[in-house]
Amino acid sequence: MKKIIIVDDDFAIRELVDTTLGSENYNIFQAENGEQAIEIAKTEKPDLIIMDIAMPGIDGFEATRILKSDPETKGSVIIILSGKSEDVERKKGFEVGADDYFTKPFSPLALIKKVEEMIG
Repeated sequence: MKKIIIVDDDFAIRELVDTTLGSENYNIFQAENGEQAIEIAKTEKPDLIIMDIAMPGIDGFEATRILKSDPETKGSVIIILSGKSEDVERKKGFEVGADDYFTKPFSPLALIKKVEEMIG
């Protein structure tokens, strides 16, 4: 079963994404910030991480950079899921190593399709 970490400081968003993907038979973990995401990723070796940007402590850009530079976690696909839709934010996401960038609000069906494209 594919492993996914949902990283967002907003519990409601984590639950929405979890519910959206949970019916697709993924093993889902939740993290409320970048530090937790890194910790979980090192132990669980997820196939995919869905990462918010704006979080307290280590933000999503820095967490993505750290995860993609670590040999243990660099193979995880990272999709940034953010309310920030500006080109500069999108560009920064790709610069730190994100594999894709999705904006909120999002279509649950589009997210399921994207996840299937990225990790099968």
